[in-house]
Amino acid sequence: MIAQAEGKAEAARETLKKANLAADEKQLQLKSREMRIVELESKLNSAASNREFSLLKEQIAADKQANSVLSDEILEALEQIDRFEEEVKQADAELAQQRADQAERSKQIETRMRELQGELARVNAELEQTEQEIPASARADYKRLTEAKGEEALAPVDGDSCGGCYQTLTTQLIDRLRMSMLIRCPNCNAFLYFPEDRKVR
Repeated sequence: MIAQAEGKAEAARETLKKANLAADEKQLQLKSREMRIVELESKLNSAASNREFSLLKEQIAADKQANSVLSDEILEALEQIDRFEEEVKQADAELAQQRADQAERSKQIETRMRELQGELARVNAELEQTEQEIPASARADYKRLTEAKGEEALAPVDGDSCGGCYQTLTTQLIDRLRMSMLIRCPNCNAFLYFPEDRKVR
């Protein structure tokens, strides 16, 4: 969004720049023509003949007409410049707003990240403490399986099935699990556990 706003602001500034250059060029043309009219008017007094006098008058009239048109074009160009300047202001304001919004979003994300990192540290500490309860004979297998499969190394018991692969579990397996024995699913090999709401107290 910032990149889009920057592109819009840059395009608006470029348009304004071109409009200013075009208006400056027209104003130079007008000034040059006005000086030419002054020169032509000074030649009227020294015209050698009526024909030359008439030609000079016609040229002056034509230049004045051209200058009138050019003056209108300059006024229109200046009005355009005013509009373009307003567009630049709006684009710059939008860019500033996008940057402010981004800063606010970044601040919120950083705050949330700190909260999540704290929560993760708490959960990891709780996990480490809970893992100490695993029998020493099974701890190596548990570590190997969790390192290889991550969270899929553990599966909750869902009714009478494995919550990982949905394999139906025997009553004997479930009873052994209720006796706090370390049990694996015979199908997916995940360590089974009862969810919090089904834990044996």
